[in-house]
Order: sequence, then structure tokens, then C-alpha cells
Amino acid sequence: MTGPPLPAHTAFISVGSNLGDKLACCQHGIAQVAELPRTRLLAQSLFYRTAPVDYLDQDWFVNAAIKVATGLEPKELLAALQAIQRRAGRTADSDQIRFGPRTLDLDIIFYDDCISDEPELTLPHPRMHKRRFVLQPLCDIDPKALHPVLRLPVDRLLAELDATDQDIVPL
Repeated sequence: MTGPPLPAHTAFISVGSNLGDKLACCQHGIAQVAELPRTRLLAQSLFYRTAPVDYLDQDWFVNAAIKVATGLEPKELLAALQAIQRRAGRTADSDQIRFGPRTLDLDIIFYDDCISDEPELTLPHPRMHKRRFVLQPLCDIDPKALHPVLRLPVDRLLAELDATDQDIVPL
């Protein structure tokens, strides 16, 4: 006997934290994503300790990535991820520093091969191809996942990334 069919869409989500018990925050966030309605966790990367990017005056992050099957539409998934972040202690005040410290950060990287440039949601994530802390965990899950705009797989994006200042260490 087989289980219910998987939901219709595939999303890759970047997970990160650099406040409090970073690993526990990431693990708890992933568990909450897996419990979303019409959503099933398909894969999870290793966890990595990663240097901050852009805003450097902060602690290192813990990062990972997950792949989910979901029946939620992109904006529904975004709203659900934002609610999980708020429950983890992320507030509008904590977002005042762009690229600053986060108790939990959940970003939709890819949603199927969707391309969107709306104010509330840009897909694929606009800076993912420049971020080792996103690309390495994605390669753990699916190195041939194709960037729908650049038309390159994530393993090639990682190989071509010139980011010597973006240190990343497996936990």
C-alpha cells in the first residue's frame, strides 16, 4: 500500500541562524516547515558554519537547505515561512540591519522553475548564485537543480563562484 500522492510543487528553501542556539533554531525551523499543510520534506543538506556576507560585523551563521514537495502556492509558502520565523523570535525590529543577525531565516530559493519579480517575492532568490552558504547546501541535496534564469545547475554555479571570503565549514 502506498501513501498519499506528493503535493504538486517542489521548493528549495535556505535555512540560517546566527543568534542563540543556531543549530537548534535551524532544526526547529526545518521541523516546522515539514509540518506545514500539504507539504512534505524530501531532502535536507548537511549543516554548515558559515561566515557572514555583506554585513560582516556579526557572528557566524549555521546554514542548511531543504527540498520540499508542497501544495502551497509561492506566496502561501512565503507567508508560512514568515510565520515560522516570527515564532522563532524574528521581528520587524530585528530586520532593521540588512543582512544582519537573525534568529531564523527561511528563504525560498527555487519554486519549481518559477520566475517572479514581485515586490513581496522574487524567484529564484535574487542573490543565491552569489552565496556559497546557499549553493553548497543545495549541492548536497540536488547538484543538478537548474537555476531557471541563468539556466545553469547549482553545482556549476558553485564551481564558478569567486567567493574566497565566504568561509564555510561542515558541522
